[in-house]
Amino acid sequence: MNGTYWRNVRKDIMSKSRNYVALDLGAGSGRAMLGSLRDGRLVLEEAHRFSNDPVSLPDGLYWDVLRLWGNLKTGITRAAEKAGAPLDGLAVDTWGVDYGLLDGAGRLLGNPYNYRDARTDGMMDAAFAKVSQADIFKATGIQFMQINTLYQLLAQVEANDPRLQAAERLLLMPDLFNYWFTGEARAEQTIASTSQCYDPRAGTWATEMLKALNIPCELFADIVMPGTKIGALRTVLADELGVDPMPVIAVGSHDTASAVAAVPFTGSGEAFLSSGTWSLLGTESPQPVITEASLRYNFTNEAGVSGTTRLLKNITGLWITQEMRRVWTAAGEKISYDDMADLAQTADPFTVFIDGDDPLFMPPGDMCERIAQFAQQTGQPVPADRAAFIRAAFESLVFKYRAVLDMLETLTGEAIHTLHIVGGGTRNTFLNRWIASATGRTVKTGPSEATAAGNVLLQMMATGELNDLAAGRECIRQSFPSETFEPEDQAPWDAAYPRYREILERQG
Repeated sequence: MNGTYWRNVRKDIMSKSRNYVALDLGAGSGRAMLGSLRDGRLVLEEAHRFSNDPVSLPDGLYWDVLRLWGNLKTGITRAAEKAGAPLDGLAVDTWGVDYGLLDGAGRLLGNPYNYRDARTDGMMDAAFAKVSQADIFKATGIQFMQINTLYQLLAQVEANDPRLQAAERLLLMPDLFNYWFTGEARAEQTIASTSQCYDPRAGTWATEMLKALNIPCELFADIVMPGTKIGALRTVLADELGVDPMPVIAVGSHDTASAVAAVPFTGSGEAFLSSGTWSLLGTESPQPVITEASLRYNFTNEAGVSGTTRLLKNITGLWITQEMRRVWTAAGEKISYDDMADLAQTADPFTVFIDGDDPLFMPPGDMCERIAQFAQQTGQPVPADRAAFIRAAFESLVFKYRAVLDMLETLTGEAIHTLHIVGGGTRNTFLNRWIASATGRTVKTGPSEATAAGNVLLQMMATGELNDLAAGRECIRQSFPSETFEPEDQAPWDAAYPRYREILERQG
């Protein structure tokens, strides 16, 4: 955009700066971020940070939702203290697919399950016995993963779960928190689209498919668009927290939807990578791409903001290396992520490849043991030491990015020359260099706090402080530094890539 446009946007937003709190919950941690515009730039300040730890009980793996709720409230109070002024809005975004069930009085029927709970084992096949895989994809356009809401619900149907039988409302995680904030039960579009219960072309719940699977359609709330004001913070809650009532806004309530809103795209031929526990790699599309090819490649069509579609693929991201560190730390061994990066670079290259999306790597546990198992199953040598295990995980991940980018070019018919990396993975300098070299594409990083930035931008759009998404992205470009990585020494990566593909095909 030209300088005149930005000067006009800057002049407009400087005259009416406000304070917003973005409540961002990931699968491993959460935080409250205070956001405001100062001198025409978006400023984010951390007000509260906390862990998000699943709880294993004899009957399954759950989220500690009441602890999360307490931390969200603490985050609002601390954000207000940091602002030193009334807050003008709050919004929550979370990971996808998980949900709470409410009874007729609006009471929560037990802690929400964690998507890694084993009850969904075999549920995809159970679903395909009733509705074909092709018909489910035609109705929803969503990548097949056993963690999806659809298979979690089917598991409860198949088990005659009394909680499902007693439920009158299902709310995905950000919708549940919005309900507790306001008393209004709504389903925000971007989070609804992660469930594989939503029809992206019709913009409604996929009721015919749900009925065929005996999933009660009356559970699902009315859908609202990102940028909708759900309601005001309940007075009793505002009094408890010592804040004034403020609008509660449904932003891109799926954390990736908010993160993509903050990607500083400049034109065509660009893709995004939201890098964290999960990697979500894709591009913005003006409409869903539901074709035989997107089914074959197992891509997903999730709703984006401002009427866009996020055509992407969910990839197991830094989960494997995070679990390595967790296991080593629990055993009393101190190792940082920087230590792991340094170790990876000392190991011999291209020795062992894995498919991080293999079900073997889904549950928490000893990932070195599982990498060894995968290597044995595919006729590869078992990594010799810790450095080799870490390198196998990282190299396999960047090759997965290359494979998905190639698929994305086929689906869109457009060459991709630039990959924007946002999220925590932007700090992985060595990995970003590897991604550029392995994929042969320019890599641009930032913002690292893309989810919180996108959350705040959408609140500003809802309150009229920003006019549209284009103005928001121009604000991002002006507000956050970016680092560029160009491909270096591609030949070794190009030589090793066919063997990576052959290993994954061998595993099947």
